[in-house]
Amino acid sequence: MDGPDLDGKTVLVTGSGRGVGRELLLATADCGAATAVHYHTSADAAREVADQARERGASAAMTVQADVTDPDSVDGLFAAIEADLGDVDVLVNNVGDFAPARWDDLAFEEWTRVLETNLTGTYLCSKRALPGMRETGAGRIVNIGYASSEQGLVSPKNFPYFVAKKGVLMFTRMLAADTQDDGITVNAISPYVVENSDEFPDELPRDRPASFDDLIAPLYFFLDPDSEYVSGENIEVDGGWLPETV
Repeated sequence: MDGPDLDGKTVLVTGSGRGVGRELLLATADCGAATAVHYHTSADAAREVADQARERGASAAMTVQADVTDPDSVDGLFAAIEADLGDVDVLVNNVGDFAPARWDDLAFEEWTRVLETNLTGTYLCSKRALPGMRETGAGRIVNIGYASSEQGLVSPKNFPYFVAKKGVLMFTRMLAADTQDDGITVNAISPYVVENSDEFPDELPRDRPASFDDLIAPLYFFLDPDSEYVSGENIEVDGGWLPETV
């Protein structure tokens, strides 16, 4: 699909060594962006993604290791990108651990990891990206949510994930309002089940999970210069799923 011209733009997608993050980052490489492949532990996979980004048209590509739940590590992440590629123009907050178990079966460390990678990481990376965006008077932040978080629906299974993703949407709306005079937009993409998901329900909307292309389409929309008045929005990529009927 055709995407916006990102030549001269620096893109950071957190957790882009694999999965959804990888595909979103490569989609921006297709548009000519300079790309920063962030990883926590998957160094080899990140290097492969950087190589693919260059092959697909990225003006530059680098890999950067960081723990997005640690302020000092996040500062180092951005400092490294700024030194090599310049200020981050597009930030996609994709990192977010998933623990598909009942809330009372989760160890404290798992509970905390899910909350911190999904919500705290989004907060820390956005906060660190904003000074550069405000200075240039332009910027795009896209947060990855989860379908049904808009309604605040929850269940005993995956509870901290639902809570964190609801927080991500609240943060998205708050930050959109807080940056409305800065030339920055802040939006969210919220999928249900994606083609690489760990678990698949017995029934799926339209008899299939969301494809990576289904997620790239709204990403391209949010990054398009003509979408500069669209901020604080959440696009649910769920095929028409009605969680109330589950």
